[in-house]
Amino acid sequence: QLAGLAVVAFGLWLRFGGAMADFATDKKSPEYFFMGLYVLVGTGALMTTIGCFGCCGAARESQCLIGAFFACLLVIFAAEITAGVFAFIGKKVAIQEAQKIYEDVYEDYMKNPVGKENSTMYHYHVALQCCGKGNVEQQMGLPCPENVQKDKASNCLVEIHNIIDANLHLVGIAGIAIAGTTIFGMIFSMVLCCAIRNMRDMI
Repeated sequence: QLAGLAVVAFGLWLRFGGAMADFATDKKSPEYFFMGLYVLVGTGALMTTIGCFGCCGAARESQCLIGAFFACLLVIFAAEITAGVFAFIGKKVAIQEAQKIYEDVYEDYMKNPVGKENSTMYHYHVALQCCGKGNVEQQMGLPCPENVQKDKASNCLVEIHNIIDANLHLVGIAGIAIAGTTIFGMIFSMVLCCAIRNMRDMI
């Protein structure tokens, strides 16, 4: 249950906290990235829920509940491995999607650099701590945070790549790490189930 809550908290933090959350506020969002997070959060919620099967099964020495607990852990294990592999393999596509979102916003701003377009562009620059796409001359006319130095180091496309690369590595590592923990849960549940069966046979 604690592991499940940790996974849910971690997934929600990546989804709604930090720079990546700002991509979801727009009509377009890097679906490939968030899809992995949704799998991770759903898996964590399922882990927390079925933790009751394990607790009740152990307390009542019920083979049925422990068997159900094992079956659910097996499903969770498959989901976690999927999320982990999905995060590593889909990294390039997620980065391209996120960069395309910024480029669309950039083009909209260049066509109409006032009103909502100005606010949206500034919003992305604050979240990503960057300014433009690396062209110093173009950056001079962009709404950028004062604390961001307007040079090639503040290229937003590079920052998007770095942020998604780091976050997807975290998703992949978390998914595979929790999957390892799930294996131990399955092993112990089967050992307990066999122990209960042997005890009843002896009685």
